[in-house]
Amino acid sequence: MEAYLDNSATTKCSDEAVKIMTRVLQEDYGNPSSLHNKGMEGENYVKAARSEIAKTLKVNDKEIYFTSGGTESNNLAIIGAARAYHRSGNKVITTMIEHPSVANPFAYLEDNGYEVTYLPVNNMGQVDLDALRQAMTEDTILVSIMHVNNEIGAVQPIEEIAEIVKSVNKDCVFHVDAIQSYGKFRIYPKKMGIDMLSVSGHKIHGPKGSGFLFVKDKIKLKPIILGGGQEWGMRSGTENVPAIAGLGVAAREIYADFDNNIDRMYNLRDKFISEITKIDGVSVNGPLDHNAAPHIVSVSVSGVRAEVLLHALEDRGIYVSAGSACSSNKPSISKTLKAIGLDQKLLDSTVRFSFSIHTTEEEVDYAVSALQELVPMLSKYTRH
Repeated sequence: MEAYLDNSATTKCSDEAVKIMTRVLQEDYGNPSSLHNKGMEGENYVKAARSEIAKTLKVNDKEIYFTSGGTESNNLAIIGAARAYHRSGNKVITTMIEHPSVANPFAYLEDNGYEVTYLPVNNMGQVDLDALRQAMTEDTILVSIMHVNNEIGAVQPIEEIAEIVKSVNKDCVFHVDAIQSYGKFRIYPKKMGIDMLSVSGHKIHGPKGSGFLFVKDKIKLKPIILGGGQEWGMRSGTENVPAIAGLGVAAREIYADFDNNIDRMYNLRDKFISEITKIDGVSVNGPLDHNAAPHIVSVSVSGVRAEVLLHALEDRGIYVSAGSACSSNKPSISKTLKAIGLDQKLLDSTVRFSFSIHTTEEEVDYAVSALQELVPMLSKYTRH
C-alpha cells in the first residue's frame, strides 16, 4: 500500500485541471496578447480563471494578478509594496515563523535599509498581538503575516491583526501569505481587512508553476518583473495560460462541497493525533484542537532523527516531510520549531504529516500502524 501524506509540499493535480491544461497546450494554444482569434481563445481562458478565483474570495476580477506561484506572489507583495510606499516610511513587520519566500524578501529589505521587526509567537505558534501593538507606528508601511503556518498548522487571528494594524496606520498595507490556508478556510479579504493575499496552485490540486496575488483596489505596488506589461503592467511575461486555466479549475473545485471536505479532514486529523500520541515518545506540536488547520500535523519522536523516520516510512510507501519541503533538502533546524520553544532534543526529530481532500481513512490507518511498529524499534537506537 502507498500513503501520500505530504500534501503541504504538493498535491496531485486534479483530473479536470489536467484536462483543461491539455486542451490549452495542444488545441487552444494562442498567445493571449495576440490580436487574432487564436489569441482571444487564450485570453478567454485567463479571464475565466480570474473570474473563478475572484468568486471564491468575493473580490473583483481586476484585483487578481497571476504569477508563477506562491514564492513570486510573496516577493511581489513584499518587495513591490515596500518600494511603492518607501516615501511614507521604512518600517516593516513580519513574524519569526514565516516561510522562506517571506523571510528572505524581508532579509532583502533589511539589507536595503528598511527597519524590520520580527514578531515572536507563543508555544502554539500564534503571534504575540501585544508585540504587534508595540511594534506598529505611524510610519510602518507593511505588515506581512502568514495565515496558516506550513510546518505546524498554527492559524493566526487575521481579522484581529488587521484591526490592530489599521487602528495605528490606516494606510499600512497588510499582506497575508495564504498558501497553506486557501482551500482550507473561507477567506474574504475585504471583510477580513486584508490588502494583499498570496496563493499557490499546486497546494490545491492545481499545477506547479501557477499562483496568484490578490491586490486590493488602490493598493500601490512596484512590479519586480519588467517587460511587455502583461497583468496590467504588474507582472510582465507571456501568461502561462495552461497553468492559469488549471488553477482556475482547481480553485473552483477546492471550494465545491467545502464544508464536508474540511469536516472529513479534521476527523482524519483528530483520529491520527489520538492514535499516535498513545505511542511512547511521540508528541504533536501546535494546537491539537480545531484551532489548527485541518491538514497539518507536526510530529516529534523523542530520540529518533527525522531523516531516519522519514526514510523508514518511505520504505513502507508512506511519504512525509521533515519540516518544510522547500528547505528539506538542506539539513537545517526549523526556525518555526525554535520559535515555539520546542525542546532542543526534538528539533531534529520532527516530521510533518499533511492531508488533502483526497486522503483516505485507510492511508491514515496504515500510517498509524507503521508508526506503532517503527517508533519502538527505532527508539532502541536512541542516541546517547
